[in-house]
Amino acid sequence: MMMRGAYGALALLALPHGAMAAADAGVAKAILMRSIAFRTVEGAGQVPALAAYYAGVLKAAGFAEADIVITPMGETATLAATIRGSDPTLKPVALIGHMDVVAANRADWTRDPFVPVEENGYIFGRGAEDNKYDVAMMVATMAQLKKDGWTPRRTVILLLSGDEETDMVTTRALAARYQGLELLLNGDGGGGLLNDDGKPVLYQLQAGEKTYADFEIGFADAGGHSSAPTPGNPIYRLARAIDRIAAHQFPPMRNALTRASLALSADRIGGDVGAAMKAYAETGDAAAAELLSTRPEFVGQVRTTCVATMLGGGHALNALPQSARVSVNCRIFPGVAIDAVKAELVKVIADDDASVKTLGDPLASDASPLRADVMTAVKDAVTARAPGVTVMPGMSAGATDSLYFRALGVPSYGVSSLFMKAQDGFAHGLNERVPVAGIGASLAQWDAVVRALAQ
Repeated sequence: MMMRGAYGALALLALPHGAMAAADAGVAKAILMRSIAFRTVEGAGQVPALAAYYAGVLKAAGFAEADIVITPMGETATLAATIRGSDPTLKPVALIGHMDVVAANRADWTRDPFVPVEENGYIFGRGAEDNKYDVAMMVATMAQLKKDGWTPRRTVILLLSGDEETDMVTTRALAARYQGLELLLNGDGGGGLLNDDGKPVLYQLQAGEKTYADFEIGFADAGGHSSAPTPGNPIYRLARAIDRIAAHQFPPMRNALTRASLALSADRIGGDVGAAMKAYAETGDAAAAELLSTRPEFVGQVRTTCVATMLGGGHALNALPQSARVSVNCRIFPGVAIDAVKAELVKVIADDDASVKTLGDPLASDASPLRADVMTAVKDAVTARAPGVTVMPGMSAGATDSLYFRALGVPSYGVSSLFMKAQDGFAHGLNERVPVAGIGASLAQWDAVVRALAQ
């Protein structure tokens, strides 16, 4: 009870004068822990059950049956819950997160990944960070807003996808259905950084993400007996192609996101790297780009990257290979066409006999504009919980649900309320966990951002 009181105090301190209180931290924590217990991995069929649980929470808060829609899609599902606004001429604002999680092998974990445990100030369990923490905060916030009888000017819609970690079929369906939004607030992007003492030092608002695309490069030959080598050996030709890809650098690029984030981070990083960040942000200096490209944590902010990730070839120890292939994973700078990257790979390989094909059906999206209303709402909410913390826009290397909405022209922003230490990030990894202490402030952040952008 003392902890719940502390959370409530944090939430009240973070709210503007005269605003209603955010959702109760104890309630949100219970929603999070119950959420983790649903084994929402691909193939388990548990996403619809989790959606039904969330629907029950929202109905208990006063949502009408007609304002909650669960749509089954194969073994998964989507959920949409609506608080209707007073002005139907205004486009809605939507919140989004995903209910599914990546697989977790019980034998590898210290604890059962689907039995939530609170220990030493953390909640452990698969999906705790990615993405059930912020989903729980959004569900609790929407429930509290409904209980309060809040009527915004803009309609507010909570959207939850069911296969973000795999095929994103549900995401594409949601984007097609809700492409008329004013903007999208994604709980699965952005977020805050705590230092080793647990103090907030940085918050990043995600306004863009690099395009994910895989290509397969292959060579073929008639083969033959290994005692009679030929010059057309596919493995040798593939090896030369891989060497060329490894040596190639795509041209450096900047956009409003990378200029802002590099400039704001430069002083904190300091030294030669900090100076390079500032120079590149301000002038696009080529030497600065080269220095930043030597650092794995910054190269993705400077240019498109392509890297070999899987390799195969040959069919017998005593036979010349008839084929060899490599998979190349590319993270493409926003605004660059997938086919343009493929064409550059063909040029780099410089072998007319190589086959280069795109795997799957990747989708490109450009960065969202740095809207003043979004930046102000997020900055005000974040600095209310963490006075003086730096709030900066940023671009992520991985794909989220925002991808499909951005591709349809919906401005989308990652505004996770989760603040964590860098060393505590175990999303997709073993013993995934989130700190308990920030729940109250997270609820206050969501409440403030939603209220500000829906009015």
